[in-house]
Amino acid sequence: MTISLTPELESLINRKVKSGQYNSAGEVVRESLRLLDEQDRLRELRLEDLRKEIKKGEDEIKAGRFITVETDEDAAKLRARIKENGRLKLEERRRARQING
Repeated sequence: MTISLTPELESLINRKVKSGQYNSAGEVVRESLRLLDEQDRLRELRLEDLRKEIKKGEDEIKAGRFITVETDEDAAKLRARIKENGRLKLEERRRARQING
């Protein structure tokens, strides 16, 4: 297989080999491809998680479990409630850590 690289990429590979971090240009390329594959898999997992969360939201809406925010006042009340719930959960976690050591 023959691969053409830009001068910048070739320079990057050479710098990596010269740094001693890699023994050869091939090793740099293999590691780069391994990292690219890992990045692609992580992106797919995040996308899958996002789709699951969207499905949960759609199911909640279909079941009628939602609220309607029509005014700025409604939005402010909702934000305050969310913040308070977050604070309570954070405090519960802190207490659990103190108890469990």
